[in-house]
Amino acid sequence: MRTSSSPTIVIVPGLRDHVADHWQTHLAETLTERLEDVRVVPPLEHDKLSRAARVATLDEVVREVGGPVVLVAHSAGVMTTVHWARTSHHPVLGALLVTPADVEVPLPPGYPTLVDLREGGWTPIPRRRLPFPSIVAASRNDELGRFRRICGMAEGWGSRLVDLGEVGHLNPAAGYGPWPRAEELVDELIAHSVYAG
Repeated sequence: MRTSSSPTIVIVPGLRDHVADHWQTHLAETLTERLEDVRVVPPLEHDKLSRAARVATLDEVVREVGGPVVLVAHSAGVMTTVHWARTSHHPVLGALLVTPADVEVPLPPGYPTLVDLREGGWTPIPRRRLPFPSIVAASRNDELGRFRRICGMAEGWGSRLVDLGEVGHLNPAAGYGPWPRAEELVDELIAHSVYAG
């Protein structure tokens, strides 16, 4: 079990897993330079659209840490995180939940269909209060999640909502590689935890 003066950052990617120029990839590199432990949930080899398999993989990573974590999730990674939170009792100091993918409404072409998502176990979206502090960072023009619906999710989860304005899905396709705001929000979660002093 790890002992350290700072929590482990666990990065939870979406369904497209690791993209070289994604803000989560840049964040992992940046945080590794100054924090003791940063983990990235690995991609699935099989059952890539299985919510249960993704939750199990997240759980495996968190269990390996052995100490408190801060979760940083994007898109369907947010859904993985909120499903995982229903059954896990691992100490989580906070979660940054960025541009959640609304898997209860049709997604744009090229993404899984509602039938695929339902069969993969992604619906319904859990809306109970999360057992740890969280920040939902929402876009006003995200084609994978309408702002008003994401606000409702944030309210159900007990999350602080951060309105990012019009940033699309906050991915390389929307013009985002590095996203410095992520590091600021992670630092905010750490600062409000027991590690603040």
